[in-house]
Amino acid sequence: MLRGSCNRTRSPREGTILVAPALEASLYDAIVAARAVVCGSGGLTGHMQSLCRSRGIPVLRVDEADLADVAGEVTLYLESASIVVGSDRRAVARTASPSLDDLGSACAVIADLQDIDTINSAGPNADRVESFFIREEFLCLALGLSPLDAMDGGPAEIAAYGQAIADRLCDFVGALLPGQRLVLRMLDLRSDHAAGVTEVAPVAVEPNPEMGLHGARWLLGSAAYRDALHAVLASLRKRLGDEADRIGLSVPFVNDEVEFAQLRAHLQLPDETPLSAFIETPSAVHATSAMCATGVSELFVGIKDLVQFYLAADRGNHLVADSYRTRHPAVLDGVRRVVESARSAGIPVRVFSLASDLAHYLDHLPTPDGYMMCTAELQQLILQSHSQPQPQL
Repeated sequence: MLRGSCNRTRSPREGTILVAPALEASLYDAIVAARAVVCGSGGLTGHMQSLCRSRGIPVLRVDEADLADVAGEVTLYLESASIVVGSDRRAVARTASPSLDDLGSACAVIADLQDIDTINSAGPNADRVESFFIREEFLCLALGLSPLDAMDGGPAEIAAYGQAIADRLCDFVGALLPGQRLVLRMLDLRSDHAAGVTEVAPVAVEPNPEMGLHGARWLLGSAAYRDALHAVLASLRKRLGDEADRIGLSVPFVNDEVEFAQLRAHLQLPDETPLSAFIETPSAVHATSAMCATGVSELFVGIKDLVQFYLAADRGNHLVADSYRTRHPAVLDGVRRVVESARSAGIPVRVFSLASDLAHYLDHLPTPDGYMMCTAELQQLILQSHSQPQPQL
């Protein structure tokens, strides 16, 4: 731990903590006079970093957006790489790796059954993962199913599809630890993806499939999918009994409370069946409060889609990769609105995060009920949680 006053000028002030955007040669005199340096950039092996290392001057890096908060009297916690301003015990910057404790009610984003085994065999803290989330189209890929062909067939093909999905879900439930659950994101097959797995049914050619007929829009127009879903639910109830309640349903790509209510009615779900929703568009962000009032059971914030629609930057197009920013202020403002609205309504909300963004989200967003992460990244946090004690911020 190191306390001191900040020097935000470029002039040397003996014994202060130098705060600067970057380590650069023009700051030499200010650096060597400092007790420590807080900066937003600069290579770990750069000349000025080597100078600090040779002089025993600690260097703490934070996001450049956080530098403005580092002023006046501060306390540096070097082991946990955090900073406290004045008497406020809240860390204003976090550069240490987040821990499993930071995730709240953690949710693993999985692609197949082996991902559940990967998480649950990761060590004694695996049960900290409360839920697993899977897309129905991933189940189809693993089973070799063509969903549009099944929906375009007769009652027998639709029932067979539902039975196959239910059988696989039963395998998933069998792999869960006590207290864990599974969230099934209902079929969300874009036309460009459907074309590769469809042999008989017609597939529309759309100029912009990301903004085309998929998600809740497609589900609303498919009576066949409704029948298939009923076959899934009936089979689960028959085979699992009350254990079928460990599987929840979630609506993909829904725009607002009107669309959500219409889809629930279209699916003819029993009143006691919970139905959650994904927030992936700006319109859904602004409809969060209304969706909560309409009866959504839980919300999931799909960051990857939300970013591309907020910033008009296709996440699959490398030509606009520089514009696709998961930490953009507009995106974070949208996520903040969702979390605050959901928490105000008493509705659980979970936010997807890449491992590289998690520390930033923890510092800049209100606390959701939990974070969602991909299997490999979440597995790493679990392994770290019982191999290396995490510092307390």
